[in-house]
Amino acid sequence: MQQEKIDRINTLYHKAQAVGLSDEEKAEQAALRKEYIEAIRMSLRGNLNSISVKEEDGTITDLGKKYGNVKQE
Repeated sequence: MQQEKIDRINTLYHKAQAVGLSDEEKAEQAALRKEYIEAIRMSLRGNLNSISVKEEDGTITDLGKKYGNVKQE
């Protein structure tokens, strides 16, 4: 997510705390927050899919290949 969008989320938050938001600003804030959460989820998914575990017998299990490529609904 672009830094400008994160800055806008923070600006809207501080404005909401100080004076309140208009309906358009509330909608913008909700859309930006949704986009931010989706970016965090994608990043976390990518990190989790890159984990490999070394088993006791010395083999390496790639958890991304074993579990990560399953489509979530």
